[in-house]
Amino acid sequence: MSQGRSDESSAVEALLDAVEGVRPVIEACAAETEAERALADPVYDAMLDAGLFRTLAPKAFGGLELHPTDAYRVWEEVARIDSAAGWCLQISSAVSCFARWLPKAGGEEIFERGPDTLFAGGFHPGGPSIRVEGGWRVTSRTSFASGCHRAAWFFVPVVEVPEDASRFDPKREDAPGIGAFVPRDEVDIIDNWNTSGMRGTFSAEVNVDDVFVPDDRMAFLEERCERAPAFSGPLYGTIPWPAIHSEATVSLGIAGAAIEKLIDLVNRKTPGFSRIVLRDREIAQHHAGKASALVDASRATLHASISNAYREAERDGGLSDAAAMQCQLAACFTAEACAQAVDLVHEVAGTSGIRLEHGFERHHRDVHVLTQHGSKSPSRYEDVGKMMFGLPPNVLFLRL
Repeated sequence: MSQGRSDESSAVEALLDAVEGVRPVIEACAAETEAERALADPVYDAMLDAGLFRTLAPKAFGGLELHPTDAYRVWEEVARIDSAAGWCLQISSAVSCFARWLPKAGGEEIFERGPDTLFAGGFHPGGPSIRVEGGWRVTSRTSFASGCHRAAWFFVPVVEVPEDASRFDPKREDAPGIGAFVPRDEVDIIDNWNTSGMRGTFSAEVNVDDVFVPDDRMAFLEERCERAPAFSGPLYGTIPWPAIHSEATVSLGIAGAAIEKLIDLVNRKTPGFSRIVLRDREIAQHHAGKASALVDASRATLHASISNAYREAERDGGLSDAAAMQCQLAACFTAEACAQAVDLVHEVAGTSGIRLEHGFERHHRDVHVLTQHGSKSPSRYEDVGKMMFGLPPNVLFLRL
């Protein structure tokens, strides 16, 4: 193991210890987080104090700039404790990486307060924005800005339009390739987060209305510009895939927690109309084994794909289409396989799976909500299939 990887291994072990340190706070606030639809402030504060938001932040700004698989381990362990905590942790870390598309001055500005800066944002839809002298007049309303109630900076998608904004079609389906970083005091939060699962993430809509954004805070995702020195390492050559994979790590955490609960349940439950304890029933044994295999296989696939991408970025500075396709398939497979694993657990749990006090029902709701997320929904399989057949993909991520 190289000295660099050895140092990272020590850092990730320290972070995993820190996760155990904040576990009591996360567990104590889980019910409040779910009821209030937003991750509780004490959880944010505990994770900030533990340095958990530094995983992907550049070393130049005091961050850890970890190998993606090390960051994945940390996010998964937090999500295993509470899905909302894991989600809000990874989403802020992921959005921070989009600064790799900014000029040097822009990255320095948004990390001015250090590596514990919190971020939120979305990729679709983009709002009509106009180039002006020195920057842009940005108007954008975007969905799924997870953790927006605590974010200091927002990444909002932008579509360039001429001064006659009446030519903008708000129903356009293509994802914009431009994003603006906007500070909290210039963003309005629209409280419309009401969902069946992942309730505690407060992934509300945010609105930016005719705000001036200087050129240094405009990110052009599809331009192959030279990265600023702070973002020159191989980690940032793999972007956006750690950001997309980070969401899949939450699925891993949820499925892992569901399996743990099942192991506890089977030792003390005898199903109705039966004299056989659940542990001794073959269907329980089969489903537990298969669920575990699905989680382990998807984790291995996810980690292998990003490790391959990291090596490629380290060697070539960026990624081939083949590496991007592999990363996309790994994200889709992980979300899908973890949902299947939780379904198996749900079947074995019986009526315990529908009672709120056992927690199975929340895992079931949350893991299935995550299969609907645009970055790893079934439609992304279609995009990879297009590329396999020599056709252009629809999704922006596979064009970067």
